[in-house]
Amino acid sequence: MAGNMTSNTDHLIRSQLWSNQLKEYFEDALFAQRWVDWITDFPDGDVINIPSIGQAEVQEYDEGRAITYNKLATGNFQFRITEYKASAYAISRKMMQDSFYASRVVSAFVPKMQRALMKAVEVDVLKVINSGQTSGDQNRINGASHRWVAQGTSNAIAVEDFAAALHSLRKANVPMTNLVAIVDPSVEYTINTLSNIVNVSNNPMWEGVISSGMGDSTGMRFVKNIYGFDVYVSQNLPTVSSETINGTSITDGVANYFFSADSTAIPIVGNIRQAPIVDSEFNKDLQQEEYVTTSRWGFGFYRPENAVTVLSKQDVVPV
Repeated sequence: MAGNMTSNTDHLIRSQLWSNQLKEYFEDALFAQRWVDWITDFPDGDVINIPSIGQAEVQEYDEGRAITYNKLATGNFQFRITEYKASAYAISRKMMQDSFYASRVVSAFVPKMQRALMKAVEVDVLKVINSGQTSGDQNRINGASHRWVAQGTSNAIAVEDFAAALHSLRKANVPMTNLVAIVDPSVEYTINTLSNIVNVSNNPMWEGVISSGMGDSTGMRFVKNIYGFDVYVSQNLPTVSSETINGTSITDGVANYFFSADSTAIPIVGNIRQAPIVDSEFNKDLQQEEYVTTSRWGFGFYRPENAVTVLSKQDVVPV
């Protein structure tokens, strides 16, 4: 007769083994906050008014004729704190007693909640320009469009879109320094596979395309420099289900941005009214430890002239 074997002694065999490690999901890089003009003189309330003045005019003058005194045009930009967000989790006393992983889970609550709120901030920053522009319109400023559908095949991005964005910003008198393009990963793929990418010219400052990538502590990804635009990749850009601009339609698209990050011209303003605050307590009725992190913020589209949106097709990679 056979002795003890795995087939006849299952009470002594652990059918499932559990690792000491916990697998965590990969997280995308968050970096859009660096391109926000943060409002600091906002002591109370949830609304602040920022006045503006226009440019001076020149008039014809004839000797002996009285000069006409004009007034500078004025305007008002109203900024609001619009978001009040929370992230909350709880763990029961019984779970704390019985689970091998309980302490690991509890220690992850606060950093995970703060990360979730910062991801929400990132998403809100990146939808400001798209929400601020008029959908289905070219949003022309000084005769140049600031919103259009990508000019490549099947609404993919094209080198011509970079040239057009540069033209639009220049027509709007935007500083030609620290030019930035934030694009979807599908656009990165298109750029990396464009057959004519190595032939980009007519860019005296950068001599076409700089392909050497770089990274920093934020994890942000620099792809290339095209026509002076430093190209960065984000997975958090807003999507567009369908839109038609100047007779060209797109479905399942994504909004890619082009702007100057010069400190005098940043198109997005923002304020974190309340940085993430963590509160915790034991709920005696539910017999659980509860953790909640809350934060308040708001963002606004401050300089429409310094923002170009190019809508491109997301599905460009063969599957």
